[in-house]
Amino acid sequence: MIKRSEKLAFMQVTENGSAVYRRMTGFTELSVSKNPKEYSRKYIDESAERNAVVGYSPSISYKMDYEPNNTVHNEFSQISDRELTGENAVRSIVIVDLTTADSNGVCNAIKREFSIIPSAEGDDSETYTLSGNMKASGEIVFGTAETEDSWQTLTFTEAE
Repeated sequence: MIKRSEKLAFMQVTENGSAVYRRMTGFTELSVSKNPKEYSRKYIDESAERNAVVGYSPSISYKMDYEPNNTVHNEFSQISDRELTGENAVRSIVIVDLTTADSNGVCNAIKREFSIIPSAEGDDSETYTLSGNMKASGEIVFGTAETEDSWQTLTFTEAE
């Protein structure tokens, strides 16, 4: 069985003028939906309908306990507070599968651009939360990830 904590998410943020993939901590929900697109048809000489998957529209629903000193949380907050649109609301996300680590600690990973779509904030009486969806805004990129700081940041290498 794979534990949820063995699939880590990272967002590309800018820190000190450099792009860094920072671990997405403090999230209480990061649920992936593949949202397959189907083509269905019913031929007159067959009793059953035929279906084919013709594409996907992946999304990730999120909810977080907002921590103002967390650079990833600040990205989500700025998109919501400033009501950013278009490319200004798109961020690069990498999902790392720790169960695939090789002897050097290199893991399989996928990267994709997602549009951040905020839906609610402050809907918890105990802590200030942000929630919404991230919807695919580009093709999936397969690769590997490695870290030098116990998975607080990573280096993503695209597969050839």
